[in-house]
Order: sequence, then C-alpha cells, then structure tokens
Amino acid sequence: MMKYQVLARKWRPQSFEQVIGHKYILTALSNALSIGQIHHAWLFSGPRGIGKTTISRLLAKSLNCKLGITSIPCRICSNCKNIEKGVFLDLLEIDAASKTKVEDIREILDNIKYSPVQGRFIIYLIDEIHMLSKHSFNSLLKTLEEPPKHIKFILATTHPEKIPKTVISRCLQFNLKELEPIEIYTKIKQILDDEKITYDIEGLKIISRAASGSLRDALNLTEQVISMGQGNVSINNVTNMLGTIDRKQSLILTIAILKKDANEIISLLNTLNIKGSNWKEILIEILRTLHQITMLQKIPSLWDDNNYDDTEKKWLSIIIDTINHEDIQLYYKTLISGITELDMAPNYKIGIEMILLRTLNIKTNTILIL
Repeated sequence: MMKYQVLARKWRPQSFEQVIGHKYILTALSNALSIGQIHHAWLFSGPRGIGKTTISRLLAKSLNCKLGITSIPCRICSNCKNIEKGVFLDLLEIDAASKTKVEDIREILDNIKYSPVQGRFIIYLIDEIHMLSKHSFNSLLKTLEEPPKHIKFILATTHPEKIPKTVISRCLQFNLKELEPIEIYTKIKQILDDEKITYDIEGLKIISRAASGSLRDALNLTEQVISMGQGNVSINNVTNMLGTIDRKQSLILTIAILKKDANEIISLLNTLNIKGSNWKEILIEILRTLHQITMLQKIPSLWDDNNYDDTEKKWLSIIIDTINHEDIQLYYKTLISGITELDMAPNYKIGIEMILLRTLNIKTNTILIL
C-alpha cells in the first residue's frame, strides 16, 4: 500500500517556474543566480502559507546543484534529489521558535567553521527568525554580516517588524504578498485536474477566497472537502464545511434586501441558521454580490468572466436595469458599517438580522420588483 501524501506536500513546487505569484521576487532571484551575484543572507517575510519556506528550499537547491549555481537546478543530481527529499546534510532547517536561547544560536555558530559535506555551501534556513531572543540576535549579528564563504543564511518570518533593523540591514529582504484568489483558484483547479478529482467551479472559487491568500490553506481546505465528498469537491460540501453560502444563495438574499422584503429576509436567514452557516461570512458574501452588481453596471464586459447560469443572468440583468448605482452604494455602505458593530451584538444571528433589516430604512430612488 502506497503511503498517502497530503496535497500541500505532494504539489510543493520543485522549481521557480512552478511557484505561483511573487513574480518580481522570483525574477530578482533568478537574475541574481544567473549572473552569479550571490549574497550571503536572504530574508523572506510575509503571511503564512504563501511560499516562504518553499522559495527558500528552491534557493538552496539552486546554490548547491552539482551542475553549478543556477536558477534552473537540474533536479537529477544527488544534491538536488536529497534537498527535495529533505535529507541534504548541508541544508540545516532550524525552527527559531524552539531555538530561542542564546546558547542554541552559539551552538550553531560554533559549527560554521566546518566545510560542507555534500554541497557547495552549508545553508542555514532559520524559520520564524523573529522568535529569537535579543541576546540571540546579538550573537548572530557579526556572523550574519561576514559569514565564511561556504556559509549562507536564509531567514523566514511572518513578523518582520519584530526583527532588529541591524539584522534586516545585513540581508537581502523580500516581502512576499498574499496570493490573489484567481491565482489560488487556477492552481488548485490544475491540481485537481491532474489528480482526476471532480469539482464544482464555484466551490473552488469559494475555497480560493476563504484561504485568505494562502495556497497551503487552500489545499488543506480542498483536502477536507475531498474527504467529506468521498473523492470530489462539491459546492454543497464546501459551503457546509466553511459555513458560508454560494453565489446563488447570496444573490437570492441580496434580492430580498433590494425588494425591501422583511419576511423573506428573515425566512432566508432562518433557513441558513438551520444549516449552521457562518453569519459573518453571509454578510461578506452579500457585499461580494453588491460589488459584482456594481462592476457589471460599470464594466459590462465582465459578464463573460463569471460563468453565470441563465437564472443568475436573468436576476442580475433585472437588478442592473432597475436599481441605480447610487442606491447599490448606499446598501453597500450600510452593510460595511454593520460589520464593525457585529461583535457588539448579543450574538451574530441577531446582529445580522438587525443589520439587514436596517437596509429597509434606506431611502432609495428605486425598489426591486422581481
């Protein structure tokens, strides 16, 4: 029986070309490697799950490939293979969260005089570097500024503001941004196609948004849905797992708001309550729908980019023809201000009911009749 490998590990990029997003950073690294402009220390910062450790390992591979320093390591030499397997002796991955004491750093620094065993460089990959103590940073400073020629430091952190400026100034710093939902969607779609796993497109889009810019989180969510759906990713399982609503449900609730129909609003919310929906996510999805309506009003060419079904097209067309742009903005502004009050409500259900019912008092020029 083959050992199961989770999607996030199975599909971890093994070359710069496979990494999604971070185009500027990857270009800068590739160009520097190609011309032999090799620094002694790099610092990758940014939110969790966006590729800091992955890019660090790819950089280590590029520096130690037996064919030479390159932005396109061969992946067939023993060094490349061992780095991919996580058994390369000259790549030392250190979790700073568990090595905070100054004695731990001094032990590392005492060993830098030794030559590489397998590769061209010994590479210290220190993750969550901001967790080091002040004394540990002080011990690291001198070596970080002028390490031996066979030593390279690659540092990663989710909190660069907690790192002393004296340390940052000794590194090439690259700040990785959250991935766009479309980038995450495209990647997980490609992975599921390769894995021959069936999926609903709208379900993947919801996962891509829920991942908050993290591909790793998106793949973990996808894996959970696959387990729930016994091998497929359905829109129902996605919304049930995340406690959110799909695009059509959000549109139906938005229509009830634009019709100023209090009974229908409460009825729809009660149905969602029975399903155990996440109330804050419901409000966010309504805001997304209002944003979509505004974008379609202003940029009609976007109709072709969203794969609306015939019913959605019909409803949206009526809304666009009936409700003017200024009124949509009023609804949006009211719901946005409501989000800030949600945590002060007795509970989220009461809070959402009061926020949505407040929209009935908005003085608009038009009311939807559908």
